[in-house]
Amino acid sequence: MPLQSTLSGRSSSSIQAEDTQSDGRSFEELRQECLSKGVLFEDPDFPAVDSSLFFSQSVPVQIEWKRPKELCDNPKFIVGGADRTDICQGQLGDCWLLAAIASLTLKKEALARVVPHNQDFDYKYAGIFHFQFWQHNKWLDIVVDDRLPSVRNQLIMLHSASNNEFWSALLEKAYAKLHGSYESLKGGSTMEAMEDFTGGVGEMYDTKQAPDNLFSIMKKALDRGSMMGCSIDISSSAESEAKTTTGLVKGHAYSITGLEQVNYRGRTVQLIRIRNPWGQVEWNGPWSDNSSEWGYVDSAEKKRILNNSEDGEFWMEFEDFKRNYDKVEICNMTPDDLNDNTKRHWEVSMFEGNWIRGSTAGGCRNYIDTFWTNPQFKLQLEDADDDDDVCSVVIALMQKNRRKLRKEGLDMETIGFTVYEAPDEEDQVGKDFFRYHASKARSKTYINMREVSERFTLPPGKYLLIPTTFQPHHEADFLIRVFSEKKATALEMGSNVDADLPDPPPPSAPEEETDEEKGLRRLFEQLAGEDQAISVRELKQMLDGVLSRRKEIKFDGLTLSTCHSIINLMDVSFHQVDNTGKLEFQEFKVFWEKMKKWIMLFLSFDTDRSGKMSSYELRIALKAAGIHLNNKLLQLIGLRFADSNYDIDFDDYLTCIVRLENMFSTLKKRQH
Repeated sequence: MPLQSTLSGRSSSSIQAEDTQSDGRSFEELRQECLSKGVLFEDPDFPAVDSSLFFSQSVPVQIEWKRPKELCDNPKFIVGGADRTDICQGQLGDCWLLAAIASLTLKKEALARVVPHNQDFDYKYAGIFHFQFWQHNKWLDIVVDDRLPSVRNQLIMLHSASNNEFWSALLEKAYAKLHGSYESLKGGSTMEAMEDFTGGVGEMYDTKQAPDNLFSIMKKALDRGSMMGCSIDISSSAESEAKTTTGLVKGHAYSITGLEQVNYRGRTVQLIRIRNPWGQVEWNGPWSDNSSEWGYVDSAEKKRILNNSEDGEFWMEFEDFKRNYDKVEICNMTPDDLNDNTKRHWEVSMFEGNWIRGSTAGGCRNYIDTFWTNPQFKLQLEDADDDDDVCSVVIALMQKNRRKLRKEGLDMETIGFTVYEAPDEEDQVGKDFFRYHASKARSKTYINMREVSERFTLPPGKYLLIPTTFQPHHEADFLIRVFSEKKATALEMGSNVDADLPDPPPPSAPEEETDEEKGLRRLFEQLAGEDQAISVRELKQMLDGVLSRRKEIKFDGLTLSTCHSIINLMDVSFHQVDNTGKLEFQEFKVFWEKMKKWIMLFLSFDTDRSGKMSSYELRIALKAAGIHLNNKLLQLIGLRFADSNYDIDFDDYLTCIVRLENMFSTLKKRQH
């Protein structure tokens, strides 16, 4: 079932986080047990071993896991309040995470949610700490022990500028546990961590193609407490972390911590303050810390602006910023905070789904034969925005759990989505619709990031949203969030399960039999014994003989399992109570009429005359046979019957259709 909810000023801190420890116990229960036993917690779910650090390489140096009390005399969880200057990057390529943590420290309410109070190294200390992260529409409580990777008594991962402060190192450990290992955190987008710290919704801007009001958008976002990051693109891995002559670092995640306008030589100049998570290496161009430009700014204004700047932070002119940086990432704390002129109440619809090869992993519009099989969602935008005749909508498509799957050799899929004007029918829209209709909106690009989000303005009406991977047959789980200014209804298409199976027509009398039926009767009588009925094996022999004459059907003979299903189906259809496991000729004639229809359907979908049909076409074939299945059932059937090329041969097709009809006929019988 789709998750549907409305976010409207409800504080995230009032939402209970789920306990995630494998034994089901909470942080408080675990801490209490350790205190009562007088032992320090050792986390069995994320042990102090090499595999918690790396999954693709051996640990390069001799690492010791040490608790803070073994590293310094007087360890503290937080010294004088968590601050953006507390954090320094370690040996891991996760500056994107540091940039997000730096932004988080500016947001005290959000920080208190991620880093809960009442944990330290004195009162109730038991070697256990906990943190909370948002994942796929849920808040999770992640417990860790305080054994941290170190070399020669120095922390090698994220650490504090003060050597006796440990909140940031423990936060990184909890985030690594969430994703399976420290190595899983290598490389990423600041937006990803920002969303995991807030449950907010992200927007990304390319500074070279930015809207004219980007400064105003960013200023409003910062004033409303949004978190922001920026970065400089690299053209090759060799450029990663390369320092430019102006002191900026390529391929490195920075956080944006301030925006100001100052009067400079009679004109207004827009300034932006940026923080390097390294805590050093700064811009050395105009408006940098000791540049001459500050000499022309009112002294009180200069003091106010520069006194708030910390080491590793620097100011630059906004135009210089746009020239030097390529991307800006904004994480709006709630949908209400998106970049509109006034705060508005946004409605949110959420759906979870999957792309499964052979059934719902249809790929993008380039692959027209399978594109239509992707999950489809219908949106109804009824009322226009208050000050316009269009509807504002933000659509965010997120792929789930990809960092955790890295150790299995899987990485981010390339994802995107398309929006169409919806036709009236409620069920899944077929291939021809997409062949002849252009999209109304789409994600700007297909990209291998965790989330793709776009803002649109659309006229009121009904729309069809199709989330996809770029190529077909690529599997992933996803979450869609749809934000609309006015209430919008949203539902998943193709979610009905039913069957339209009329009672079989009475078999024709012997004197009215066609030549085909007379031929079948002669064959039947040769196989049947005195009881004038055929067994499972005899049915197989008969059908194999008849079907082998049909040159367009390629198969190695039906399985006994299929023939069992056929006899069960006819028992149910004829309301047999004796259940003899045999078939009389009158029953066989009725079955043969069904069989001819199924053969015709199979051949119509075997477009390349290979003797097999595409598993993606199974939905239409079943629908033509009167059987409607939802995506979940089609995914299971595809996994059960399709081969490695996503094809289904005739025997599996027949087994599938007979068993489904059997199931629906039995249900119908019980209902009566």
